[in-house]
Amino acid sequence: MNPEIGHGVYATEFIPKGTIVWVMDPLDRTLSPDEVKCYPSDLRERMLKYCFRNNRGHYVLCWDHNRYVNHSFDSNCILTPYQLELAVRDIQPGEELTDDYGYLNIIEPFDAFDEGHARKTVFPDDLTRHHPEWDRKLNSAYDRLGEVEQPLRGLLGDEDWDALLHICNGKSAARSIRDCFFGPA
Repeated sequence: MNPEIGHGVYATEFIPKGTIVWVMDPLDRTLSPDEVKCYPSDLRERMLKYCFRNNRGHYVLCWDHNRYVNHSFDSNCILTPYQLELAVRDIQPGEELTDDYGYLNIIEPFDAFDEGHARKTVFPDDLTRHHPEWDRKLNSAYDRLGEVEQPLRGLLGDEDWDALLHICNGKSAARSIRDCFFGPA
């Protein structure tokens, strides 16, 4: 993208709301904090730039392009407690895919690129404050899950897919994104 922001991920075709855009798969690495400490500092710093932390405080290093998804306070993709991300609105060809780093369990707060949004800083505990908004967006996307083509469906087991369809069809309630939070309650 540019030297300040770095890389980015852009849609090459239309991605409808409700599309699974990332799935935690066997090639993604999950590293404990102790494992991370064993890396030399320069390698650890580069690695952590592309990691997020799960609800256990372990670092997830995606092997695919998901590690290049940039932050936006008005993200078009949102992480779920089901180890996948959903498009929470239609994404047009050429549009950048974005996450709000507030739900990725960052360690240190940072001032984000100014998008004209009321929020200016991403905090480690943003999930504790903003989960109702993100849950609303996710619930709206879950409703479309069964209606849209799912190119990443093959990365989900049948049990996981059936659980998502139960949410989509109103047979069970979705877990809150708050379940992704790592930190004090």
